[in-house]
Amino acid sequence: MKQLIMMVSHINGDSSFGFAALSLRVPIGLILMAHGAQKLFAMFGGYGLEGTGQWMETLGLTPGYLMALMAGSAEFFGGMMIVLGLLTRVSALLITITMLVAIFAVHINNGLFISSNGYEYALALLAVSVSLGFSGAGRYSLDALINKRLAG
Repeated sequence: MKQLIMMVSHINGDSSFGFAALSLRVPIGLILMAHGAQKLFAMFGGYGLEGTGQWMETLGLTPGYLMALMAGSAEFFGGMMIVLGLLTRVSALLITITMLVAIFAVHINNGLFISSNGYEYALALLAVSVSLGFSGAGRYSLDALINKRLAG
């Protein structure tokens, strides 16, 4: 069991990045959590699973309810894990996939700029998630703490 935990920790493990990763993780994670809460819980002006699912059906993302649940969960729980720095690389991969779907299913035909519902915002979230996927959570994270405890 300890070997499995060490392997997963290594995948998500400590990196030499300290405040750089933390300064990306916290605001982006909170933003993702808010967007996920819109989809899952109808908070912050969101439509909840039913409304978001119906909208996703109009885009051809079926079944809409399941797609809303998956996107909302990836954003909310993935964002939470990114804030905590726990399983960061796995969470970043889920966010990367979610943002790619958002870009190509929703925003790509609207151009770059967010003012015309373009993909610039999703692209920024994609870039941060890819960066965290490569760098890991950094020194100030639960991933690093787990690695330190398992190594010592």
